Amino acid sequence: MSEYGGTAGAAGGHGGAEGRGGTEGRGGLLDRHVGFVHALRETGLPVSLAEGLDAARALTVIDLTERESLRAAYAATLVKRPSHRPGFDTLFDLWFPPATTGLYGPRPGSGDGTGTGTGTGTGTGTGTGDSSDLDTAELPELRDRLAGLLAAEGGGTDGGDGMNAFARAMVERFGRQPASPGRQNWFSYPVLRALSPETLMARLLAEVLAGQERGGLAEKVARQRIERNIERFKQAVSTDVRRRIAEDSGIERIARSAVRPPLEQLDFLRITRADLAELRREVYPLARRLAARLTVKHRLGHRGRLDFRRTVRASLSTGGVPLTTYLKPRRPHKPELVVLCDVSDSVASFAHFTLLLTYALREQFTKVRAFGFVDTVDEITRFFVPGADVAEAMTRLASEADMVRFGRTNYGHAFERFAERYGDAVGPKTSLLILGDARSNYQPPALETLRRLSSGARHAYWLNPEPVNQWDTGDSVATAYGAVVPMRECRNVAQLAAFVEELA
Repeated sequence: MSEYGGTAGAAGGHGGAEGRGGTEGRGGLLDRHVGFVHALRETGLPVSLAEGLDAARALTVIDLTERESLRAAYAATLVKRPSHRPGFDTLFDLWFPPATTGLYGPRPGSGDGTGTGTGTGTGTGTGTGDSSDLDTAELPELRDRLAGLLAAEGGGTDGGDGMNAFARAMVERFGRQPASPGRQNWFSYPVLRALSPETLMARLLAEVLAGQERGGLAEKVARQRIERNIERFKQAVSTDVRRRIAEDSGIERIARSAVRPPLEQLDFLRITRADLAELRREVYPLARRLAARLTVKHRLGHRGRLDFRRTVRASLSTGGVPLTTYLKPRRPHKPELVVLCDVSDSVASFAHFTLLLTYALREQFTKVRAFGFVDTVDEITRFFVPGADVAEAMTRLASEADMVRFGRTNYGHAFERFAERYGDAVGPKTSLLILGDARSNYQPPALETLRRLSSGARHAYWLNPEPVNQWDTGDSVATAYGAVVPMRECRNVAQLAAFVEELA
């Protein structure tokens, strides 16, 4: 039997495996493969048709009875970035669960003769005793067994299989909550509350150190190993709970809610502070590419002046007829950039990202001037000096910058105030970048002022973090502003990258 549910033996000739209620043939494996690839795409992981075919070909050269080999084959062909791996693993566990868990076969303990006991779902339960042992064991004994797994390297001598089997058994025993007739709800919390793995830390450290001095390197190493194993146990419990919910509700339904979109697909308006820290790594490459694109547009937009001397000299060989004209080389130019960004509470997360982008752009442009506004505008360039800590700069900006009069966003007044105080910042060498949702609380939009500013710049762009279908709803004047300055939806890093690529 295969060690994971529902593998098909037709591909690669490795024999059969159990499927939903019976053996699954070539068509079953194909359906599973197509569904898995589709689920990856649905959650935002970029998987092309060619990569899906590569994955299918990889299945013909591996042993399909080894679940981890299947995982590795799919990961090698479909996963492009380390940040995509957690979502991939979550979906893989849903679509290719261990055969003993029963998602694609009879549930253990269902009474059909195929279960391994009274319903622990652990199979052989490597490293934890058989399923009947776990059914009859008292809570202190179960905590003792968990302590042994947490103290071991890798969650047990079997590379973690023992911990996974134990977690499945504990979900079966503690995670079940009655629901409507014929259905059950499954939860991680009752399992973790019953076993309380964190409370085993002091006991495990005392056993591992065995009289050694506390507070030293040995304790630090032991503590880190135990914490890793506790996290591994929690993850194993969560994985089995998701699997059981998928058994009752359908894989597609649970897959949509179980996997968080990859970092580059996260909506700017919903990112957390922790996400912002990770986004810093994404910002700097984008800033370099943006600077390069704008430089190319400037370089290709205008040719150099006529070199009269070289043209006349060359015409002597053609009887004074200037068949070939020569132009003077243009002086190297790095574009100047003016960033005007909405920092109101309604776009707070997006504002944090745009300030990160502004900070990164400071290193790429000869001259960058940044301005923030709510209902009035202030220059915030001084907070982003080279070498400054970004978090500290944002803290100072919030307390020291003069961007608020009454606290309600007013694009029209901000544009008029900008033109009045900083109009000379925009010139023929300047690229103007406006970042905001174009929601002005029903105040006059000052379109003529914006038109005057954008016409004085070499390039002008507006990035809006709201979906296009929300433009012009409520107090939004996106279309009116978009008629003056080209406006693009920019809800995540992927769309920002696409915008940068299209500048050339």
